[in-house]
Amino acid sequence: MVQLTLPKNSKITKGKSWPKPEGAKKTREFRVYRWNPDDGQNPRIDTFEVDVEDCGPMVLDALLWIKNTVDPTLTLRRSCREGVCGSCAMNIDGMNTLACTKGMDEIEGPVKVYPLPHMAVVKDLVPDLTMFYAQQAFIEPWLQTKTPEPEREWRQSHEDREKLDGLYECILCACCSTACPSYWWNSERYLGPAALLQARRWLVDSRDEATDERLDKLEDPFRLYRCHTIMNCAQTCPKGLNPAKAIAEIKEMMVARRT
Repeated sequence: MVQLTLPKNSKITKGKSWPKPEGAKKTREFRVYRWNPDDGQNPRIDTFEVDVEDCGPMVLDALLWIKNTVDPTLTLRRSCREGVCGSCAMNIDGMNTLACTKGMDEIEGPVKVYPLPHMAVVKDLVPDLTMFYAQQAFIEPWLQTKTPEPEREWRQSHEDREKLDGLYECILCACCSTACPSYWWNSERYLGPAALLQARRWLVDSRDEATDERLDKLEDPFRLYRCHTIMNCAQTCPKGLNPAKAIAEIKEMMVARRT
């Protein structure tokens, strides 16, 4: 179920139903969340009939078809179209995912498209990710060293490099954090699955020399310990990563350094 953060004193209403495109032989119904902060209207759900023979097979293809041929005011983020940049993350058919890698044929019935849940909406399918990015910056996701810089490179064994697998692949799409009830309830204090996955990536990097400082920053009742292992993060990650596992491993590191 989509848990949206609605504008104050508003409710979702039924929007406009656009007609079936003339001459289309095969169409697909799309129900798309719409909200414009400048028109003073309530959020609404618009219904579109997409000519699937006139666009690509992915949900993003259909949304761009709507924008290009039906309603140019539809607002969404997108960039790479290859599941790499994370820009087109949204809630599709009740699941946070990437519109560019979600095929229309994977969905039964009308395709329901909403912005990522429990985020303030900038417009239509665009959530406000200001806090999300601030939390990423808080964990300082870059190599920190104290020894003199080597002449050529920081070397790492194959075994140590393998420890980064399942961590470095995160594309910061925010699907996991916005699927997490703990993040919904405490988003201003709990760092969330995405930021903590990144924190683990640097904590386990054999080249990094700021482990104690990084753990000190996470030693807080909310920043790390609000994770209740609900596992929504692992279920929704479009890259198949497991932030809950990474968070558990950080907690183990906390325990280990106390003993």
